[in-house]
Amino acid sequence: MSFVRNAGGVGAGAEVPVLPGNPLLGSLQDLKSDSLGTYLRAQQRRGDVVRVCAGPPGMRADLYCVFSPEGVQQVLASQAANFRKDNAFYQEVRHSFGNGLLTSQDEDYLRQRRLVQPLFTRRRVDGYAGAVAAETASVVAAWEEAVDGVVDVSDEMTHLALRAVARILFGTDVEATADVVARCFPVITDYVLRRGYSPANIPRHWPTPGNRRAAAAMDELYGVCDRIIGQRRRARAGSPAEGAAGGGASGEGAAGEDLLTLLAAARSSDDGEFDAAELRDQVLIFLLAGHETTATSLCFALHLLSRHPEQQDRAREEITRVLGDRTPQARDLDRLPYLSQVVKEAMRLYPAAPVIGRKAVAATRIGEHAIPAGADVILAPWVTHRHPEHWPDPDRFDPDRFTPEAEAGRPRYAWFPFGGGPRACIGQHFSMLESVVALAMILRAYAFEAVDTEIPVGAGITLRTEGPARCRVRRVDR
Repeated sequence: MSFVRNAGGVGAGAEVPVLPGNPLLGSLQDLKSDSLGTYLRAQQRRGDVVRVCAGPPGMRADLYCVFSPEGVQQVLASQAANFRKDNAFYQEVRHSFGNGLLTSQDEDYLRQRRLVQPLFTRRRVDGYAGAVAAETASVVAAWEEAVDGVVDVSDEMTHLALRAVARILFGTDVEATADVVARCFPVITDYVLRRGYSPANIPRHWPTPGNRRAAAAMDELYGVCDRIIGQRRRARAGSPAEGAAGGGASGEGAAGEDLLTLLAAARSSDDGEFDAAELRDQVLIFLLAGHETTATSLCFALHLLSRHPEQQDRAREEITRVLGDRTPQARDLDRLPYLSQVVKEAMRLYPAAPVIGRKAVAATRIGEHAIPAGADVILAPWVTHRHPEHWPDPDRFDPDRFTPEAEAGRPRYAWFPFGGGPRACIGQHFSMLESVVALAMILRAYAFEAVDTEIPVGAGITLRTEGPARCRVRRVDR
């Protein structure tokens, strides 16, 4: 037993069990080759709080993994101030994507959240359904020309989600930005991952091939954002600006209504307004979080339905009965409960953020286990969403796990694809809205059959497919 200081003072805490690994490198190779499987094995073999050691002596990292819903709630909510985004991974994300809502802390975060919150009310977000529907309609039409009726839903949903968020952010400038983001983001995110999980890094300014590729991608991405931001700020300076919290937002790129224009106009007497660099940071984070996460949910919802024709037919029957031939709108979200359950179950099995990291400020206890000050703490929705105590037959696809009655019977943090506590994702309603609107239009038009029945995945900044996710699509006769 060891003695540590926790939120209530000094108390006894049991040592955290260790996942056995290589005597020299610990679990380093396992984490590199299959981090999600390693965390899952840690819970299955050692319990809900496990220490995973990685790296050679002298450079070894100790990861304190927390898998129970109660432990997750402690880290994200009840003791959130003690668990900060101070680890090496978040530092690399800040360097590449800026100090926006995802990465900022303390007063910077609170100020940003206060300025941005009025733009993410349910009423405001509901106005973006039209932009999602317009981009989805283009995808539905394009699939008429699919070779042999086969599409890769991973590629297609990434394209759809990027186009939708770019249209909402930039309005009529969507064409100027979507191609740049699609080209530059993979280079930058791979660079962040390599550096974020490396025990030692060379300086970014050294002219190595990797540094130069990443710098060129960041220059191009920053350049297009800065150009559009400059245009918006000049336009706003030349005409009276509408208050950021007022009016409705069509999401269709109407003058003054795209999210960037509203961000540029956001201000308060206490918090001022965003300068040009802060605007770019918010835009980059919204592009990152706003398209990769939803693309993951859409991809795996379609993949799972393609393997489960009974659930696919049930979802399509609900869509047809509720919508008929009309375009879905925000108000239809509550009218399509089974489709929403499909999305939630896809997020359970394939959470877009499969691993979440924090650093403990002070020593504390999680359950009976001692967590030392300075510890790197890992939460894994990938694991908690499969916890056998809360998810019977956890690998089975079953949207009925998310009926209101079933949800009420589980701990709050048995399912947390949007994080939780004071730093819960500000865009969670938008993600659900976009997913349901897009799936409703796609499933009404096409039936899906899996070509690739198993899709290898890995943990990047978000969950990523590591192989094709092909489906055969067939026009639905109505």
